[in-house]
Formats: sequence, structure tokens, C-alpha cells
Amino acid sequence: MGADKDVFDPLAAERTAMLRDIDLEVAATRHEIGKRSLGADVMAAVARVPRERFVPLCSRFAAFDNGPLPIGHGQTISQPYIVALMTDLLAPRPDGVILEVGTGSGYQAAVLAELVRQVYSVEIVEPLARAAAERLAALGYANVAVRHADGYHGWPEHAPYDGIIVTAAAPHVPEPLIGQLKPGASLVIPVGAPGSIQALQVFTRRQDGSCAVRNVIAVAFVPLTRERGES
Repeated sequence: MGADKDVFDPLAAERTAMLRDIDLEVAATRHEIGKRSLGADVMAAVARVPRERFVPLCSRFAAFDNGPLPIGHGQTISQPYIVALMTDLLAPRPDGVILEVGTGSGYQAAVLAELVRQVYSVEIVEPLARAAAERLAALGYANVAVRHADGYHGWPEHAPYDGIIVTAAAPHVPEPLIGQLKPGASLVIPVGAPGSIQALQVFTRRQDGSCAVRNVIAVAFVPLTRERGES
């Protein structure tokens, strides 16, 4: 669904090293995340997405390092391990429709687009939303739609979703997002105060509308930005 890769990949060694680093971190955190490995489909998607195209030119030398990188406007692209883990926790299906809150550079959306039918992504920072939409289109990700809006409210026009992923930390779970989940679907979100260590949590909506909640691992994300005057 995404970018065509040349037969010769000059960054193949770096890509392989990134996948190895993800595997090593999964092994180191297996007791917290409850997994000995991530899904082969998720790892293959991470391998296919050209991560180097989603970071600023000045940071491309570090594109495959297992750490976050700044992308401007006070935002970051998450480390490969966290992107892979959150994708795996979402349990994406080929026929799925996923909502992402926090498009950033578009990297997480591209990984999801390799795995599902449609991704809707919301970004409150207008320059990031515009650049991500252009980047994703140029790379051939026709199954990603990007909207400039306050992600706290989700994207109700396309709800309910087969999964929702939030790539910034919220002090509490936005109720509109829970309401936009299909029964049985999950919301993956870091929850905690800005500037502190947060908990990566998975909320799975039951048939009666209530949620089962699972704490996965401690993380550190930039805060979820709101429209002025809202908190």
C-alpha cells in the first residue's frame, strides 16, 4: 500500500539493525508487555516503511536509531520500538479502519497503512498536518487521510473504528475516543501528566460500552496538544 522500494536498498543494513534493536528491546521488556515477540506482519510493515523519509534532513543520519527524534513544532517521531509495540497492541486487521490522533511526520500512519484498509489521522499542528499529508501521498499511501483538527474529539464522521492509537500523552483518556470505538476494539494511548513518565495503556471496549483497561509499560511522550482554551 505504500512506497515502492528499489531492488537495491542502500540503507538495508541500517533497516536490519533497527529491526534487531526492536527485537532486543521486546526481549528486555517481555515481562511488562506480555510478549516474547511482536507479530511478523507488524515487523514486516516497519521494515517496509522508509523511516528516513519521515525525519528532517538534518536527522537522517539517526533515522534508524532506536530513539525518538525531533520533527519541529515541539513534536517528535517516536522510537521504532514504541511504534512497533503500539501497532502490535492495536492488533490491526487487513480490513480494518483505524483512527490515529497525532499524525506528526506521518510515520506511524504509514506503518498502519501497510496493515489495514484505511487510516484516518488527525493533527492539531497545521504545518505538520499539511507536510505529512503531502509526504504520505508522495510515498503512495493512498489509504491515509489526514485532517488538521483537535484530535481530542477524534474524527466522528468515520466512526466507529476498529482501533484508535494516540501518539501523544493525555492526562486522562478522551471520552470522545472511547465513544468512537467499535465493541471489541482497542484504544492504545499514553496516559499521564506532561513532563512526567506516563503509562502506555490499552482500553478495550466491551459490548455494554464499558472498557477493560491494561497498563503495558512506562513511556515518555510529548503532551497531547489541545485547541486554545481547552484542557
